[in-house]
Amino acid sequence: MEHALLEQVKHTRTNLRQRQLETIFEEFDVQRMKLTDTQRLEKYRKMLESPFRFFRGSAYLFYFDMTKTTSIFHTPDRRPTWIQGDMHMDNFGAFQNEDGTIVFDVNDFDEGYVGSYLYDITRMSVSIALYLDEQGLHNAAQETAIQHFLNSYIDQLKRFQRKLDDPLTLVFTKDNTKGPARKLLKKLEKRQRSHFLQDISYSNEDGQRVFLWNEEIQPVSAEEYSAISKALATYKIKDIACKYGSGTASIGLKRYYILVEGDKDASGVDDLVLEMKEVRTAIPAYFLPYHELFWAHYEHQGARVVGTQKAMHHLEDPHLSYITMNGQEFYIRERSPFKKKIKPKNYKDLEDYFTTTAIMGQIAAKIHARADIDYSHVFTYHSEEEILKAIGKERNVFVEHTILQAMSYKEMVYTDFDLFKNWVEVKFN
Repeated sequence: MEHALLEQVKHTRTNLRQRQLETIFEEFDVQRMKLTDTQRLEKYRKMLESPFRFFRGSAYLFYFDMTKTTSIFHTPDRRPTWIQGDMHMDNFGAFQNEDGTIVFDVNDFDEGYVGSYLYDITRMSVSIALYLDEQGLHNAAQETAIQHFLNSYIDQLKRFQRKLDDPLTLVFTKDNTKGPARKLLKKLEKRQRSHFLQDISYSNEDGQRVFLWNEEIQPVSAEEYSAISKALATYKIKDIACKYGSGTASIGLKRYYILVEGDKDASGVDDLVLEMKEVRTAIPAYFLPYHELFWAHYEHQGARVVGTQKAMHHLEDPHLSYITMNGQEFYIRERSPFKKKIKPKNYKDLEDYFTTTAIMGQIAAKIHARADIDYSHVFTYHSEEEILKAIGKERNVFVEHTILQAMSYKEMVYTDFDLFKNWVEVKFN
């Protein structure tokens, strides 16, 4: 009897967490996202590839946990930052900006919302630990990489505060980056815009450029083709395709590639590909304080994503827009032919990781400082001032605390990953 009671004590915490995970996944993937069992299984199989992939696909779990944790380093609710909302290692990459320059920056804005900067910073720090762990690097290396990210973030915020840099004009190119990021940008400089088109399209027997069907790019229905053509009536459309196989959290959201003729892109190339993606309420919005003024400006979820992208790095991209089609909200942007991220094989040594996370820290500071009164009437203050005020004179404590929290949560992700694996096996087999 005593042994049975002790076993209950031993497993109670695990059982409670298991039920908590099940409730959260059912709530968001079924009730909020409306995923079918087939879509859920597709998403969960991707998440089962690794703890890092699991972390990427379960942002709602992160916010559920983190919003229950107080910190002296949070900015006040009345002084929120416009956050990226899903900051992790794989949401940074290269692409061409509206000036035709190939830059390294944040490249995903679906979860953009307003709240404490600390959620972006903590989520990114956890992702660094998980990413490096996946590459077989020890805890000390993970902690040092996070330290580089955090110190670079603070240093860049101070440069903005002192007017040494302008967040509206600062971009990260081959001229002011190092390591893998610089090598990627230099390599992409030699890439022709036509390479991307050649990869996904061809000229048919009538001489018309159309999409090349494969596992990820599939034909749309006649109804979809008609609806999209009407919604994008200002473009000369050559072909439309369903795009599959992108991301983890995006499974279940409709995504289209639209081949159009036009001369609006930065390089004046005739054919280009627009990406039209369905968007739903940002995950952080379910957990962070409701912001009336923000929603007054960005009630349409497509407007929110477009607004986030413009606030963080695109002021004049001519293709950024949003529409409602068949009751579903979408945003539209050019699918950059230069879009590419740093892959694990691009890191040759520890210094490459440290250099890259430091650049990512600068970029995180840039998007936070840029997306405030400098861009939007939602804000009446400079976010860099509020963030630096929250950190105060306790920089070292802030860095050590964030590293400790990230490493601790990394271990929790591994535990959750095992629980998730068991749950999926039982529920879907």
